[in-house]
This record gives sequence, structure tokens and C-alpha cells, in this order.
Amino acid sequence: MTRNLLVCSVCALVGLVQCAGQVPEVVDPRVRSYVAPTRVVWTSTNAGAYGNRSKVENAGGLLEAKYGQVPQKLWLKPSGCTLTNNGDPAGVLLDFGRELHGGLQIGNSEFSHGSKVRIRFGESVGEAMSDVGEKGATNDHAVRDGVYELPHLGMLEIGNTGFRFVRIDLLTPGKVTLEYVRAISLMRVMPRLGGFKSSDARLNQVWETAARTVHLCCQDYLWDGIKRDRLVWMGDTHPETRSILSVFGAASVLPESLDYAAATTPPETAWMNGMANYTLWFLRNTHDWYFFTGDADYLRARRDYLKKTIEHVMSETFGPKSAYMTKGFLDWPTQHNKPAVDAGTRGLVAVALDNSAVMMDVVGETALAARCREAAAKVRTERPDPCGAKSAAALLALGGLREPREMYDQVLGKNGHDGVSTFYGYYMLEAMSAAGENQRALDTVRDYWGAMLDMGATSFWEDFSVAWTNNATRLDEMPVVGKKDIHGDFGEFCYPGYRHSFCHGWSSGPAAWCINHILGLEALDVGGRTVRVKPFLGDLAWAEGALPTAQGVVRVRHERRPDGTIDTKIDAPKGVKIVRE
Repeated sequence: MTRNLLVCSVCALVGLVQCAGQVPEVVDPRVRSYVAPTRVVWTSTNAGAYGNRSKVENAGGLLEAKYGQVPQKLWLKPSGCTLTNNGDPAGVLLDFGRELHGGLQIGNSEFSHGSKVRIRFGESVGEAMSDVGEKGATNDHAVRDGVYELPHLGMLEIGNTGFRFVRIDLLTPGKVTLEYVRAISLMRVMPRLGGFKSSDARLNQVWETAARTVHLCCQDYLWDGIKRDRLVWMGDTHPETRSILSVFGAASVLPESLDYAAATTPPETAWMNGMANYTLWFLRNTHDWYFFTGDADYLRARRDYLKKTIEHVMSETFGPKSAYMTKGFLDWPTQHNKPAVDAGTRGLVAVALDNSAVMMDVVGETALAARCREAAAKVRTERPDPCGAKSAAALLALGGLREPREMYDQVLGKNGHDGVSTFYGYYMLEAMSAAGENQRALDTVRDYWGAMLDMGATSFWEDFSVAWTNNATRLDEMPVVGKKDIHGDFGEFCYPGYRHSFCHGWSSGPAAWCINHILGLEALDVGGRTVRVKPFLGDLAWAEGALPTAQGVVRVRHERRPDGTIDTKIDAPKGVKIVRE
């Protein structure tokens, strides 16, 4: 397929209305809604302003139900929050209760002409209170700290970022009454088809947060983050793909994002996102879309591009350059361990070649499919050392280069949650299950992802270590002297401090894992015509939920009987064969 055709396919998928030259008009796939603040976290008067130089009145009025309309002050008395600057800025910090994507709408009544406010968005209290440059705070990818002039008797709409907290400061002398302040949430309409619920409230909260995290990242395309990394990263996309297919089914944001990546990456000369590993993940994502939907026409329409991409992978994997050994990337915790990155990459190569063989058979490229299988078998004759890295051990186990039980005993089952990552945590869970350690995986979901909830998370993060929680303030609390700031005092590489994304789609792995392994629902063939039901309740009393397939939604409920056996009820659509184990 030519790149022009790929661009056209992107236009068609995202809702093209009219195309004039190279500037198509596209319908926004997202729905706009308003969210009221739930809490006043801080006001400047409570922070020690001098005398009457600064005043904040009726901050609680911003929490009251409002009309979303500025009142005509001729007969309606203002009832909002009044900020007065008599020499010092007056400010208020609001909590909207959960992570959001979008911006802010401010309606003001009493007003000094030319008034300017500074607005700071934050995924944590500390970030919303910070200046650009302080502890890594930035305006990268999306402006979160800016100065704006208010309209007289009107409303101001600003912002296009990920946030939970907003600080507003009146910078200019005078008085402003903020009649209302509400967040503007932008979200795709993506009905949940799959689901999970159990007797464990903490596990349920983890699952809900994981599902919502990946949903938040489904914006124009499937982004990795909504504050920072508002980009289409093909490696980061894979756990997101697994979560989306398990929860939302065949959501259009997936092929849109795959086609965008293809349209912007020459297959013979470039790697997805500049990284060879991410081209491997692109192939895996494309295969998983086909496996779920059974849409062979989708692969046929992209046959030439896929063929060239696979040929590029083959030449570089087994050629003299061996790019995978020099430019690999797994996840952040493993980035310091280059031998482990190289080892894990070999496991990724093996599975990507398997996936490529399936796709090439579908499009009639049987000779290339055979070469892929031969190459995958050759890779599996290797036995790389994971060098103590759990991410590498997981890929080696899942890729068939090492036995899952061996990798669990040597690496995955060692040192508690040390070395678990938000990105490759999904593959670690899958590798634990492959080793027969579902209970350990379940405990990891509760204790690792759950530890973020304990720190105030309403979405899951770019990176995390349980050790960070020692003597640390929650993200919804003001930083305290003598304690660590969970947001501002951690993070490295490209995400130090407040630059760290607190809503990263790659962290959504439990959304898929709980459905596939606790409910035990897994499609065994293309299009989900055969679904395995193999529950694992572990220490749970019951669990219920659903898995979408191309044939319809399979629903189950598992309950532990007094004798320890499990009673399972299954509701499956016609055309789906159920295999019980």
C-alpha cells in the first residue's frame, strides 16, 4: 500500500466529512462534558497573605450547583468566589476529584477590566502549586501554566491537558468574582462491553482505574499520556491494545492509530518511533487487531506495507547490523541494564515473527510466512540470561526462549515487587500465569497497582516503585517539609519530578489480565469463535464479568461453593463455542 492510500485510510477511519486538497475536515470523535470541582484544597489567605493586600472570599461557592451562565448583575447578585488583589495575588486551588482530559471554563461577574489570571493545571497538588522549572514542571506537550485575560461578563475557556487540580491566581490589582469554575472533559464514546467485578473491593478499584486510564488516553489517537507524551508510541500501545480489546472491543481508535503510525513511517528505511523494538510492537498490535476482529480485508489492504516492514525486520534481525542489539528499549526500570534489554528483545522478536507469519499467510505471502516461522525457531534456540530483570524474564518466558517456571523461580518470583513496572508489569503478570502462579500475579495487582491508589491515584502512572511510598505525601495533599513528594521527588530519564505523567495508558494491564485469568476468559481462535473458560478465584469468594468478541459478549459468574469447588454460570452468544477447563 502506498503512503497516500494510508493517509486516506486514516481520514476515512477518523470520520472524514470533506477533503479539500490536503486539509480534510474531521468530526471530533470525543464528547464534551462539564465536571464541577469537589473540594477547595487551598486559598492564598489561608497561606499567610499580608493583611488586606490579598483576599479570597466564598471559595466554597465554587462547589455549589451553578447554571454555567454568567448572571446579569443588574438584578442577580454575584454568588461566586471573589478574588481581591490589593498588592498581592489572590489564589484558590480546586480539586476536581479525578484525573480528567480537557480544559477549564471560568465564568466571571464582578470584574475589573483588564484583569489577568494565572492558571496552573496539575495531576497532583504539588504540580498545580509549582512554577515551570521547579522539580521538573514543564509546559511540554500541553500548556499547564499560563496567564490569561478575563472577558468582561463572559466566560474563558482554556487548556488541553491531563489534570485533576487547578490553581487560579488573580495577578492584576482589583477584584474578580469567579461565578463558576468547571472542568471541560473530552472523552471518546466507548461503551464498556467487557467488565470485571469480584468480592475484593480493592481489586475492583484497581480494575476500574486501569480501564479508565486507557480510556482517558483514547483521544485524537491512542496516546501514551494525556499531559505529557500525547503521542502515538507503538510499543506503549500494546498493553493498551490488550486492555481496549478486552474492555471496549473493536474500538476504532486502534486501527486509526496503527494507520497513522504506518502513514508516517517508511517501511524500508525507518523504525516506528525511531526504535526497532517499536516496529516489532507495531506488528504485534496489527496482528492482535486482526485476531480479535477476524478482519482479513484489513490486512489485505495493508499487505504491501506489512510485507516491506517484515522484510526490514528480517534483514536487520539476522543481518550484520543487528539493530535490535544496539537500540533496544523495554521499560524504564530495565533501561540501566543493557544486557537485560538485549535479552528481552530476543523474546519480543520471536513472538513478533510468529504474529508476522500469521498475517502473511492471510494475505497470501506464504513464502515470507515460512521464513518468519523458520527465523522464530532459530531465535528460540537461544537461551539469553535475563540478567535479573523482570521485564526481560517475562518476555523470554512468553517468547518461548526460556521456560516460564524457570523464569519465575530465578527472577519473577524474587524480591517482592522490586523491578515491577507499570508498562511491563502486564507481561510480568502474563508470565506469572504461564508459570502457574496466578495467586502471585493477583497479589501483584493488589499490592503494586493498589499502592498507587493508596497515594491518591485515580489513574495509573508512567512509572512507579512501591518504595517511593515510604514517608511520602499523597498526590492529593500539600507537600510537607520532611516528607517526600510522591510526584515532585521521583522519576528519572525523560520524566523527572512533575514532568512525570500520572495517566499513562501503558499501565492499564490489569484491565485485560483480570478478565483473561481471574474470569479465565480467553479467545482461542481468530474472531473469538472459540472461547476458553478457566477461572481462577484464588482467595476470592466470587468474580463476574465479560469478554467482548467479534461474535458478541461472553458473560460469566464464578462462585466458590462451601466445599471449595467453583460454580460457573456462562452466557455466550450463538456462534461462540465454549471450552471449559
